[in-house]
Amino acid sequence: MLLYLNGIFVGLLILANIVAVKLFSIGEWAVLPAAAIIYICTYPIVDTIVEVYGKEAGQRTVRAGLVTQLLAILFITIAIYLPPAPFFEHQDAFKTILGGSFRVILASLISYMISQNLDVYVFNKLKQRHGLKKLWLRNNASTMLSQLVDTFIFIIIAFYGTMPIEALFTLVCTQYIFKFIASIIATPFVYVLVGMIRRKKAITTQKEMEYLS
Repeated sequence: MLLYLNGIFVGLLILANIVAVKLFSIGEWAVLPAAAIIYICTYPIVDTIVEVYGKEAGQRTVRAGLVTQLLAILFITIAIYLPPAPFFEHQDAFKTILGGSFRVILASLISYMISQNLDVYVFNKLKQRHGLKKLWLRNNASTMLSQLVDTFIFIIIAFYGTMPIEALFTLVCTQYIFKFIASIIATPFVYVLVGMIRRKKAITTQKEMEYLS
């Protein structure tokens, strides 16, 4: 099951980077990148991994995500600068959608590494304190804190100097409110995932004991 969780995690990261250029609005109070919907799903996956498989497994997943993103950036860059076929009429659009700016890419990678590792650290500390109890607390506390750090670091690195401070503050607040609500909504899914994995591990262990006996 860990292999599947890792696969989904890195897949969501790559997908988030691809769709990040699309912006959508929620009424009149918020404008968000489409990547936000996808990226927030990575935190419950990491939390589930740390809950069931431990801190080191969570850290390996985060490192795998970084390596995968770097490889994706490399190969996307190569694809952009390959000579287009004479009949390929969408080179500019292809570059616009997949290229991104160096500053935004750098902001994404830095905020990713800091926030995801913070999520693993906080979640694990709370688990050491509460054991198997209060999964909802460590899931929400670690995710909400790390999402705040992620949002702040990304927006400051990506957009500082390009817009007034007030606008940056508004971006941070609106995006974090969205992520805060999404974290609460995702909590039941963490319980479902953790429960499924633990049941499967218990069945596997029982079968192994029966086989050995």
